[in-house]
Amino acid sequence: MERVDSLMREMKDLLRPLEERILRHPYLADLEGRKIGREKLRYFVGEQHHIITSDLRSVALLLSRHGLPPGREFFWMVLQGEVEALKGLDRFASALGVSAEELEGYELLPEAQAYKAYMAWLSIYGSAAEVAGAFLANFPAWGANCGRMKKALMEGYGFTGEDLYFFELFSTPVADFEEKARLVIDDGISHGVETTAIKEASRMLQGYELMFWDALHRISSG
Repeated sequence: MERVDSLMREMKDLLRPLEERILRHPYLADLEGRKIGREKLRYFVGEQHHIITSDLRSVALLLSRHGLPPGREFFWMVLQGEVEALKGLDRFASALGVSAEELEGYELLPEAQAYKAYMAWLSIYGSAAEVAGAFLANFPAWGANCGRMKKALMEGYGFTGEDLYFFELFSTPVADFEEKARLVIDDGISHGVETTAIKEASRMLQGYELMFWDALHRISSG
């Protein structure tokens, strides 16, 4: 796994500026300062509903494309996580008073949906190693922000732990996630996947993650 260790170090250095912007995003600070009205939380729910329902299909496609070990175990785990995430988001939507019909009819922000579009592209054209690398780079920042959101929503907006299962799910590290992802990356490199492609997929997905927070902040702060 030495080559994966080396790649991970390179990716960490490459993505540090993007990660820091995500982790220090003003949307989180505004939420913690109760500057975002409760009614505007529906923007987060609406955008995430369409991202996760799309990601479910993307990951299912990845599982069908990469149905042999180690891809099978990794993408099956990710798929189960997406299923649980949708359940958690539905709970949060219900606590906000947002109906299923409102979620389906929600008017999307193009910048916020760029992440899911690139994820769909990767599911069709990307290698398993590119996707695993992108997830491995992206999920820690997303998880950290979900943890901050959970705390802010409990302390400042009166939501309960049950309402916030979505945020709890993503902010709790999955024990063998990194190990399974690294196996997929190592297998991909062994079969000719270029490390430059893995780094590029990681940079792109992290960039689209930042666009999500930027769009959310813009529409929630007005």
